[in-house]
Amino acid sequence: MSLRVCVLGSGSKGNATLVATEKTRLLLDAGLNRRETLARLAAVGERLDGFDAILVSHEHVDHVNGLRLLGIEWKVPIHISSLTHQAISWDPRLCTFEFFTAGQKFVVGDIEVTPFSIPHDAVDPVAFTLESQGIKIGVVTDLGYVHEVVKQRVKGCQCLIF
Repeated sequence: MSLRVCVLGSGSKGNATLVATEKTRLLLDAGLNRRETLARLAAVGERLDGFDAILVSHEHVDHVNGLRLLGIEWKVPIHISSLTHQAISWDPRLCTFEFFTAGQKFVVGDIEVTPFSIPHDAVDPVAFTLESQGIKIGVVTDLGYVHEVVKQRVKGCQCLIF
């Protein structure tokens, strides 16, 4: 059993993080364009397909730039908050959305995901903790400072990505 985490991109040119178990593969944010996302997956020895979901933290372009093409190609559910969904213009070919609310856990495959609100200049920004096989990781992007709520939410994580 293993839980793999790979930051494919972080910063104003694009954010994307792979989280995978032997059964489940997630992409957290799709801020790199399709070509760059696939190139970076290949560079770390990952398959270019077989994803179970894409999770979206917020609507800024450096988090959703490749979302349309990857979503269409992979035909996977896009997990997103309702307010963030409303803030994005969608291609009609993307129709599989799973809506979450900050603070409410949901499960994709064998990974339990908990989105939580963070302070950021977006409509409904979230970060995520992900748990599987007794391992908890936190993926928290776009923070100017570490708010007390963030500290509480990532408590107990074996891996933190800020």
